[in-house]
Amino acid sequence: MDRYRFILSGGGTGGHIYPAVAIANELKRRYPDAEFLFVGAKDKMEMEKVPQAGYEIKGLWISGIQRKLTLKNLMFPFKLISSLLEARKIVKQFKPHVAIGTGGFASGPLLRMAESSGVPCVLQEQNSFAGITNKLLAGKAEKICVAYDGMERFFPKEKIVKTGNPIRTDLVDVKVGAQEAAAFFGLNGDKKTVLILGGSLGARRINQLIEKELGFFEEKGLQVLWQCGKLYHEEYKKYESDTVKVLAFVNRMDLAYAAADIIISRAGAGSVSELCLVGKPVIFIPSPNVAEDHQTQNAKALVAKDAAIMLRESELDAAFEKNFTNVMDSEEVREKLGKNIKKMAMPKATEHIVDEIEKLLK
Repeated sequence: MDRYRFILSGGGTGGHIYPAVAIANELKRRYPDAEFLFVGAKDKMEMEKVPQAGYEIKGLWISGIQRKLTLKNLMFPFKLISSLLEARKIVKQFKPHVAIGTGGFASGPLLRMAESSGVPCVLQEQNSFAGITNKLLAGKAEKICVAYDGMERFFPKEKIVKTGNPIRTDLVDVKVGAQEAAAFFGLNGDKKTVLILGGSLGARRINQLIEKELGFFEEKGLQVLWQCGKLYHEEYKKYESDTVKVLAFVNRMDLAYAAADIIISRAGAGSVSELCLVGKPVIFIPSPNVAEDHQTQNAKALVAKDAAIMLRESELDAAFEKNFTNVMDSEEVREKLGKNIKKMAMPKATEHIVDEIEKLLK
């Protein structure tokens, strides 16, 4: 038997890239001699993030269809044909034993060509509302690994395996207490901390909310650890103080989670899975600007189990302070939310996904 070769594709956002990297890392742990190749979309963040993780990547000339009529949409058929031809060439040269797709534009052509070449394919769907690429590929996939119940709405029931989403377990394996974690960020370990997460690029509406509510947090005696995103750091760094820390990006998320008493976050699939593992009270503010409004669906799945609070962007001005106070001022509510969200954690997700991949090797 020659060395196993795994081809992976997922990109456009960190929510597709990091699960693919986590799966590759677990495969590498089990098969140190295996060869790996990632396929992404040219000019997307995977072309930078995947090499940083230590893997080779090839780029396809592919992008999604814009919601409104644009010149870019006229290019889509040409990009698709080009990407299918390039993907076929890549598959033919690399000869993978298994192809793994975690969503995003590039995984469509790559897995379509892998499947047509007789390569078994595994899909990993992070969200509670399936993405269009995975829905299109589902019919030919061997296995579809999901994180939520009820996914037979989108995929053939016999192919679905509920595994959870791959996450960085080092985020919660931290042995540091809340006081020491707060001190790392220059905060007071004796004060309660609000952690704000808007994603690596930032979330304009969440940042506007936090700017407006800084006085409210101060009145409640709270300190703020605010990841505003690299797009907004210049605009908001002026609010830096002893009780407000404004960061473009949090490099030590493990310590940020350890320091937090309450978390305000977007509801991307990766964030939701991590926060389940963290087990702290969360107020989700889903982005309304994502495909199929899947962040709202992700958050609703937790709200239905009394495991989180959800506020739509349109509700923030009227409802934020009341909802925040209901959680922050009640230790009982905070404990209940933390306990219920922790019950939804699936810490062995990456291992279970790789177990399914291994079955296809035998």
